[in-house]
Amino acid sequence: MRIPRAVAVVVDGPRVLVMRRYVRRESREACRNCEHIGWSQPRCPGHRYALLPGGHVEEGETAAEAASRELTEETSLRATTGRLLWTGHHNGRPASYFLMTDVEGAPALSGPEAEAHGPENSYELVWAGADEFDRLDLYPAEVREPLTDLLRTRDSSGLP
Repeated sequence: MRIPRAVAVVVDGPRVLVMRRYVRRESREACRNCEHIGWSQPRCPGHRYALLPGGHVEEGETAAEAASRELTEETSLRATTGRLLWTGHHNGRPASYFLMTDVEGAPALSGPEAEAHGPENSYELVWAGADEFDRLDLYPAEVREPLTDLLRTRDSSGLP
C-alpha cells in the first residue's frame, strides 16, 4: 500500500500558496519526472513545476493532522486544518486536500526543503492565481480545476 499524502491549501484572496520546484537528477533512471514524460536521453534535463505544500501521513496520524504538520514543516506557517476539499492521487498515492484556516505567520521555506534547497533541487514559496497554474505546471494537473473553482468561489463571496 502506498503511503497517503496530505495537502494544505492556503488561500489569500484570489491566490493560493504553492511551492515552485526545480529538480535535476544525475540521470534519467534516477528521475521520476523523466519517467513520467517519457524522456529517452541518458541525462535528466531538469524539471520545473509547482505543487501545494504537503507530504506523507505518518503512522498514527490523521490526514488532517499531517496537512497541518507538513504546512508548518515546509513553510513555517501555523494554521488550523479546515474542511476536506477533495481527494485524488499524487504520484499514484491517495491524496487528501484540506483548506487551512486561521493561518498565522509569513511563508518562509523551512524544514527538509530548506535544507535540501540548492541549484539542482530548489524550492520557492509563491502566491499564485488560477491564471498562473498552467505556466507554473501545477502538479498534479487534476488539482487545477477544483482549485480554480475554489478561488473563484471564495473571491466572489468576499471570503478571505
